[in-house]
Amino acid sequence: MILRHAEEVRAAHPGLAAGALHATGVDGTAEVEARVAEYTSRALARLADDPESQFPEVLAWRRAFARTGLRPTQYRCASESLLRRLRKEGSLPRIHPVVDLCNAVSVAYAVPIAVLDVDRITGPLLEVRPARGDEEYTAFDGRTEHPAPGEVTYADSAGRAHARRWTNRQSGHSAVRDGTRRVLVVAEAMHEGGADTVARVLETLAKELGARRPVTPVTALLTDAAPEFAFGDAARVP
Repeated sequence: MILRHAEEVRAAHPGLAAGALHATGVDGTAEVEARVAEYTSRALARLADDPESQFPEVLAWRRAFARTGLRPTQYRCASESLLRRLRKEGSLPRIHPVVDLCNAVSVAYAVPIAVLDVDRITGPLLEVRPARGDEEYTAFDGRTEHPAPGEVTYADSAGRAHARRWTNRQSGHSAVRDGTRRVLVVAEAMHEGGADTVARVLETLAKELGARRPVTPVTALLTDAAPEFAFGDAARVP
């Protein structure tokens, strides 16, 4: 399977830095609480000095959302939403060990991280691209939505949308669950120095996930020169 960002997306957002990780052998029993606490404590220390709305990483995503026609205080990127919740509640929700770890790393580095169940994606292509408007998105409550034409989404080869408003909200269809065994993790940044941040995020996640055998992570930075990430094989969609 191939992950890539469409040329229209890269052209409209020249500051985009992105990277991906594919891991097999994950399960829902890994113990990550101590590591989650470590990364969330880093975020809390930073939030003690400034609110998330002042972070360069968040401000860059707000500008990107504004360029797509979205009101950035109405629709927030995932990392801003997590940081906002962490600031107000002092902790993050517990969902699944892999998701919990990725959310904690997301707030530590203040960039959005998507985590998808590979076996719920139809290959051979998963593309971050402007929506046509006929893609189907499954909300977490089971409702079917259609991204607005031009809205950036993760679209697979079956025309299923795995995100709304790019990094704002993922799909319930490809959400990681107890039976998940293969995951695709995507980190994206817009701020100056974002490529270095994404590289550190991938290194951190590969180390954390790789420490939990038999997980086998593979990572790649996505650049203009190397815009595609080949991983796994054609997914098996239930």
